[in-house]
Formats: sequence, C-alpha cells, structure tokens
Amino acid sequence: MSMKRSLSSFAIGALFGIGLIVSGMIHPQKVQDFLDFSGQWDASLALVMGGALLVTALTFPLILKRREPLFANKFHLPTAKEVDSKLLIGSALFGIGWGLGGFCPGPAIVGLVSGSTAPIVFVGSMIVGMVLHRVYHDMRNPTS
Repeated sequence: MSMKRSLSSFAIGALFGIGLIVSGMIHPQKVQDFLDFSGQWDASLALVMGGALLVTALTFPLILKRREPLFANKFHLPTAKEVDSKLLIGSALFGIGWGLGGFCPGPAIVGLVSGSTAPIVFVGSMIVGMVLHRVYHDMRNPTS
C-alpha cells in the first residue's frame, strides 16, 4: 500500500471516528434509547443516519463518474442483485447484535480507546463470530 493511500485511509478513518465520538454514537445507551420507542426515545441517531444518507446520496453518483478511485485500480461494488437467505439472516443477526449490544462495528472499534469493557467484549465477540463464519464457510466450501 502506498504512503499516500495509507495516509488518506488514516485521515478518513480518523474523521469517521471523530464524527462517531462527537455524535455520541460510541455510547451503547444512545443506540438503545433510539430503539426504545416506549421509554426515553432519543431521535439523535436518526439525525446522524439521515446526515450520512444525505452525504452518500449526493456524493456517490459523482464518485462513480470517475474512471477509477483515487487510490485504487478499480471500484469494488456489490454484484448481487437478489435478496437471499444469507442476506436476510446476516441482516437479522447484525440488527439483533446492534440492538442488544448498542454497538455496530465502527462505533465499537472507536469505543475501544475509551477503556470501557463493553466495546472490548463486543469487538471480541465480533471477531469470534467472524472466525466461526470463516471456519463454517471453509468447511462447506473446501478448495481442492
């Protein structure tokens, strides 16, 4: 990886992390309060998601007009068009984990610097889940 690409990746990641910290999205209670419609409902997560959606909707078409990304040889876009059981099950597991833990991967990783045990447990569990998925996938699809 080139130095230019590494520095830009670091800068973009740092900006993302700062945004998560400033918006309070590294605090699981913020997410859980967003999901609690009958209690202390907190709509701020909807504003954060709406802001991200707006930026993406405005910039993604402009970015894809380029022949190639700034620091890569090609764009890596999803090719699957159908909704299948893997997508549904994965989405459900993500949503359940997000609701129960109050984290999704980005904020959990940023939350590691807080020193709190909650993001450590969440990220550790996430890694275990990824390893188990890889083992299961490799057992089901052996390469000869």
